[in-house]
Amino acid sequence: MIPPAELGELEAFRSLLAGQAQAEIGGALCTSFEGTPSSALFNRALGVGLAEPATEAGLDEIGAFFAERGLDYGIPLTPGARPPALPKWLKAHGFKRGYGWTKFSRRAKPTNDLDHLLGTTLNVEEVSTDGADVFADVFVRAYGTPELTRPLLERIPGSDGWRCFVAFEGETPAATGALFVTGSVGWLGAAGTLPEFRRRGAQGGLLAARIAAGTEAGCETLVTETGEPVSGRPGSSYRNLVRAGFEPLYVRENYLSSKEADTSGTRA
Repeated sequence: MIPPAELGELEAFRSLLAGQAQAEIGGALCTSFEGTPSSALFNRALGVGLAEPATEAGLDEIGAFFAERGLDYGIPLTPGARPPALPKWLKAHGFKRGYGWTKFSRRAKPTNDLDHLLGTTLNVEEVSTDGADVFADVFVRAYGTPELTRPLLERIPGSDGWRCFVAFEGETPAATGALFVTGSVGWLGAAGTLPEFRRRGAQGGLLAARIAAGTEAGCETLVTETGEPVSGRPGSSYRNLVRAGFEPLYVRENYLSSKEADTSGTRA
């Protein structure tokens, strides 16, 4: 069974990349976006070794899926991925370890424990289809994703399972964040703040809004991820999550098929 911390992200990307080529191989989900051939964020095999033990034949089948489309790709591995020989197999296939991600989880709780996150002058609003262009525009500019990903982002506000939020200063959009709900799990992602609005508490307010939305949607568990601390020092995203009551679960290693593969989401 795929644990909640991985299931939320897997199902969110299945939805985000609906309409693009996907495949279920050995219990893993292969997603692709041919417009970004070096992106190991969009081109990935998620859940390898979780629903069932991986096999070397399965890894070959995953490789063939991406090779057919001319894509570099990533295989994220949790500490519990099976069999334990998986890292050795990937290295034998020429994979290199990239920058790891820390996975986080927290119980969904009533909103009265979120007051300390609301110290911002920005106004957080939920947006649907009528605000899809604003949501996509702010995230693309804040996070640095390629312009050709804009239609993917414009499609999610108002789509099944998604709750999307924008922080405003007056009428000026400043930051974004999204929640995707699958069953009792809520995944938090698509968080980005424009440079001129950073250090204004935008992400704290957006975290509070999404935690409240997850509670309202009946989630039992909320999950997300950010880069592992560099030289043992957590970054601002890591600190924001801890402050919002998320607990680090483990570091998930990202194995990359080539030196061109990149997990940041900012490369085409």
